[in-house]
This record gives sequence, C-alpha cells and structure tokens, in this order.
Amino acid sequence: MAADDKIDNKTDKVKGKVKETAGTLNGDEELRHEGKADQTKGDIKQAGEKIKDAFKSN
Repeated sequence: MAADDKIDNKTDKVKGKVKETAGTLNGDEELRHEGKADQTKGDIKQAGEKIKDAFKSN
C-alpha cells in the first residue's frame, strides 16, 4: 500500500470520527451519520488497498 494512500485512508477515518463526535455533541444526527460514513469509506478504501497489495506480492 502506498504511503499516500495510507495517509488518505487514515485522514478519512479521523475526519469521520471528528464529524461523528461533533454531531453527537450538537445533537446533529445528519452530521453524526456523515461522520460514520466517512469512517466506513476509509475502512473500505484501506481494505481495497490491502487486497491489491496481496495480489501484487504473489
């Protein structure tokens, strides 16, 4: 996995966590759900990169 991709994926997860927390604190359900979606997006992208790496190494 390229270092840039790792950073982008981690950024999505952190950004999502911040949105989720802000939404929870402010009672903004839409922001909270958006934060959870950003975290999921980061997880999916990271999993995709790991799969690509597994096929590259074989």
